[in-house]
Amino acid sequence: MTLLPRNNGLSTVQYEKTEGNQLFPIFLKMNDLHTVLIGAGNVGLEKLTAILNNSPLSRVTVIAKTFSPEVHALAAEYEGVNVIKKAFVDTDLDNADIVVAATNDNTLNVYIRESAHDRKLLVNIADKPDLCDFYLGSIVQKGDLKVAISTNGKSPTVAKRIKEVLNESLPEELDTTLQQMSELRNSLSGDFAYKVRKLNKVTSVLVDKKPQTNKNLIWLIWGAIVLAIAITVYALWNKEPDFRTYVEGINPLFYYFLGAGFVFAMIDGAIGMSYGVTSTTFSLSMGIPPASASMGVHLSEILSNGIAGWMHYRMGNINWKLFKMLLIPGIIGAVLGAYILSSLEHYSTYTKPLVSLYTLILGIVIFKKALKTGQKRTSAKIKRIPLLGFGGGFIDAVGGGGWGSIVLSTLIAGGRHPRFSLGTVKLSRFFIALMSSITFITMLSGARWEAVSGLVIGSALASPIAARISNKISAKAIMMAVAIIVILISVRAILKFLHVHVI
Repeated sequence: MTLLPRNNGLSTVQYEKTEGNQLFPIFLKMNDLHTVLIGAGNVGLEKLTAILNNSPLSRVTVIAKTFSPEVHALAAEYEGVNVIKKAFVDTDLDNADIVVAATNDNTLNVYIRESAHDRKLLVNIADKPDLCDFYLGSIVQKGDLKVAISTNGKSPTVAKRIKEVLNESLPEELDTTLQQMSELRNSLSGDFAYKVRKLNKVTSVLVDKKPQTNKNLIWLIWGAIVLAIAITVYALWNKEPDFRTYVEGINPLFYYFLGAGFVFAMIDGAIGMSYGVTSTTFSLSMGIPPASASMGVHLSEILSNGIAGWMHYRMGNINWKLFKMLLIPGIIGAVLGAYILSSLEHYSTYTKPLVSLYTLILGIVIFKKALKTGQKRTSAKIKRIPLLGFGGGFIDAVGGGGWGSIVLSTLIAGGRHPRFSLGTVKLSRFFIALMSSITFITMLSGARWEAVSGLVIGSALASPIAARISNKISAKAIMMAVAIIVILISVRAILKFLHVHVI
């Protein structure tokens, strides 16, 4: 809530020299004050809701000749709200501390203001800035953190839009930070100056424009990117000499996977997931063995996730504590999964239906996520992050995808902030894809490199375009379409295996 200061003897010339918003923002302990609200229609409901949402223990007396059912229902939920059905008279303000008017009667509004000022009370008149002593601003709240927004009465609509932006941008973890800072402040010993210096040092990360991380980690990221480029070039250059010598002799399979990689990367850019499961499902349907299919997916994901992870790092979207807990277990799981799958390459006839069963399950998961798009998640935060990383890395390598579907979905469903979760998962995914690819390249000798190179090039071409169109496509529709296609292809592969080997 912000108060409008009165003249206090300032001359007209002094007022004319002031520019911009001259309001002085304060936060009132409404639980200790008595508020009188005149009016109980839609505007009155809005004012009462704002007061009670911010101060649920407020004492509010609502006075009106007619009441909307919503006001009655809201008042019944709070002990401090008293409803009086009558016409307003000036004596209704005798025991008031704050006055809010929400009527559409201009004459009554002026009378309410005069009655309030006779008692030296501050008054807010809805939609009448010139009659107001204070405004009710838009509020953004994250636990104990509360931010009030004022447009000096010019545009409440703009204030609401800014509220939406801040509400999305400020992470829920800020409240945890506040609680930790309170505990730190209470534990500090020494004089006031020492405490201020210590708290300023600890909180400097909140205003430092440069991401706070150590230089060794930066060198690790850059070194891994260079290694990833070298591995990809080596794989595509040395494993299939015909590709660099006889363009006209390229297997047509290359062009199929070039187009598929482009389309799947576009889908992934639109909904933030499903590249692995769609690419693996397509590869299996084209006769590619599971290990080669998974290798193609991971090679094509190295650079795209490296670039995406670096951009999230530059924007400060990485939760480094979460990153460290995911990285090592995820790499161990990915390498183990890639080793096992490569070792079973000769038994691809039997491993293929198992991978198809996995993609079938992921297809169902994607379909369920599409149905729940937009719903608020209220689950408790997941605690066993290393176990999640290991399982996600292992299943991702064995199934050719699923790190995003499993790890990112679990983190967000468990209450983690979507933006920080996405950035952390993207950066860690780069290392997962890198280590999986190294393992596959080391283990496999007869991979289908025309399919692998098609996916790598196709997804690389789509990456710059996908981000531009992601906000112009219905994510829900794409997720449902992808899920249906993946489910149908997976079921077809499983039924084909059963028909050949069982029936």
